[in-house]
Amino acid sequence: GHGHLDRGHAALSFHRQLALVAAMLDGVEAGAQFVVATHSPILMSYPGADLFEIGPEGPARRTFDELETVGLWRSLLDDPTRFLRHLH
Repeated sequence: GHGHLDRGHAALSFHRQLALVAAMLDGVEAGAQFVVATHSPILMSYPGADLFEIGPEGPARRTFDELETVGLWRSLLDDPTRFLRHLH
């Protein structure tokens, strides 16, 4: 069954996302595999994950540091004022 991890509609806090990664690590140790579609850099940081970014040309394999979402989060967190200045 899908159990409690099948919660695509539930927004997960930072700590809940870390708990999900921990549950996935436990699952993989038990032989499970996961396919996850996400915008969360926390979930993208899963150790040893095969990461794909969906773009105009279709899916492309990426490293964590190559992912557009990761770059955007880094830009925001490095300098929120400069990043958000472009909103208006």
